[in-house]
This record gives sequence, C-alpha cells and structure tokens, in this order.
Amino acid sequence: MTQATKQIRLTREGYERMQKALAQEQGRLAEATRILQEQMETSADNEDTGLEDAKREKMNIEARIEELEDTLARATLIEEAQDGGRVGLGAVVALSNETTKKDIKVQVVSAPEATVISGGLPRISDDSPVGKELMGRRAGESFVVNLDNGKQMKYKVKTIEY
Repeated sequence: MTQATKQIRLTREGYERMQKALAQEQGRLAEATRILQEQMETSADNEDTGLEDAKREKMNIEARIEELEDTLARATLIEEAQDGGRVGLGAVVALSNETTKKDIKVQVVSAPEATVISGGLPRISDDSPVGKELMGRRAGESFVVNLDNGKQMKYKVKTIEY
C-alpha cells in the first residue's frame, strides 16, 4: 500500500503539528465510533442513511489516522542547515516575485508537511513547481517557474534562513 521504506524529512515544528493532528483525529475517531454505536442501536432496517453516513465518516477518520501514523513512522527530523547557504528542506526563504514585484517569505518542506494546516508562515512543498526550482539555490539567484496555465513567474532568492 504505502512505501514503508521511504523516509520523509520533516521539520521539528511539522512533526509536532502532525502529532497534534493525529491526537485530534484519534479524538474524532472515538466520537465517530460512539455515534456509530448509537446509530446501530436505534437504526430501523428501512432508515439507515444516518448509519451509512456514520460508517463513512468513521472510515475517513481511520484512513487519515493511518496516513498520519505512516508519515510519522517514516519521519526523520531536519535539524540544521545542510548544503551551506543553499535552499534545502526546512529553509525559510525570502523571495522577490519579479513578475508581480511582490516579496514573499515561505518555508520549503516535504509534501506531507505542506498539507498540514498551520496559521503561520506559508509552506511550499519541495515537489511543487516553485519548490523544485528553489531547491539548491543560493541567495541572489533568479529562476523561472513554468505554471500549468502556460504562464511563467520569475523569482529571485533574497535570503535563506534555517
């Protein structure tokens, strides 16, 4: 099913966010299990839409828990700067979008970490178009990203922090 041998590199903050998400999902699973039990006890044969909804919700939560547990089991933490002055996983990068003339600050992370919702700094995956072009760059370097719609965006790396 999943690639159990492939390591996933996460920042410490990302790892902790995933642990919190797992704990929340486990709490939701307990509640969904309780609701399913109630539905099974009160459901009549001809009225089982609530029962089906409860089963579906429980299965979705179980799948999310399995995904989080798998990611955390394969995680290795990114500690400090690697690649001396180059963009790598965990780097906080200030970019100048030379197309729109706006500056942005993002953190480059692995795909599983990029999907975990957080309220702070925007995270981009190293698998995304911008992330792929950004990896290995140094401050002062410019690069062009080809977007799916055929347009191009030009960026310049201003600073790299870990």
